[in-house]
Amino acid sequence: MGTPDLSPAYHLRVAEMPEEERPRERLGRLGPQALKTDELLAILLRTGTSREDVLQISQRLLRERDGLRGLAASDLTEVAGVHGLGHAKATTIAAAFELGRRMVALDGDARPQVTGPEDISRLLQPEMELLQQEELRLLVLDTKHRVLATPILYRGTVSAAPGRIAELFREAIRRNASRIAIAHNHPSGDPTPSADDIEFTAAAVEAGRLLEVEVLDHVVIGQGARRWVSMRERRLGFA
Repeated sequence: MGTPDLSPAYHLRVAEMPEEERPRERLGRLGPQALKTDELLAILLRTGTSREDVLQISQRLLRERDGLRGLAASDLTEVAGVHGLGHAKATTIAAAFELGRRMVALDGDARPQVTGPEDISRLLQPEMELLQQEELRLLVLDTKHRVLATPILYRGTVSAAPGRIAELFREAIRRNASRIAIAHNHPSGDPTPSADDIEFTAAAVEAGRLLEVEVLDHVVIGQGARRWVSMRERRLGFA
C-alpha cells in the first residue's frame, strides 16, 4: 500500500457552512434522528484541530474504530489516544454511550421496535452506509418486534454457506426469540440485491421455517436518503 496523500485539500469547515446546515442547528430544527452518526458524534466532540475539522475527526474515528459499535466497545484510554481527541472528549463519548445503555436497561419497552423495513434502515443505515467493507448484521426481536440484540455476524461477501446460515439463528435460539431481521450493506452505495444476496436470503428463510424462527426481512443498505432495498417487499428470496 502506498503512502497516503497528506497534502492539504480544501474542506468546508463547520464554521464555514450556512448556519442552517450545521449539525447543531439541523438537530434543533429537524431533531436528532435527521443527523448521521458522524454529525451526532461531531456535536459531542465540539471542536476540531488546526488540521482537521470536527466532522473529519468524527468520520476518521468511526472508520478507525470499525463504526459505532466498535467505538462503544473501545477502551477509554484508546479513544483518548486518538489524534484530535484527548481525555475530555473521550470521557464525553463514554458518558453518552453509558446513558444510552442505562436508558435501555430502565424499561424493556424503551427498546426500538421494528414494524417495517423503514425501522431497520433508521436503526442501522446511519452507521452502515459509512462502512468501507460489507458487513452482515442481525436484529433479534421479541414477540412485540422489539430489538433484543443487534450482533455483527461477519464482514465480507454474503454467501449461503451452511455455517453462516446457522450463525444467523444462534443468538435468536439462545434468547428464545421467534423473529429476526437481517441487514447488510453494499459499500459501492448501490443497494440492488445481488444473486448471492437472493440465494442467501432464500436459504435463511427456509432454515427459519425449520427452526420456527421467522425471518421478517433482509434489508440491503446503500448510501443516502431512501438508499436501501427491502428484499421482502421485492419478493427476493421470500416465497
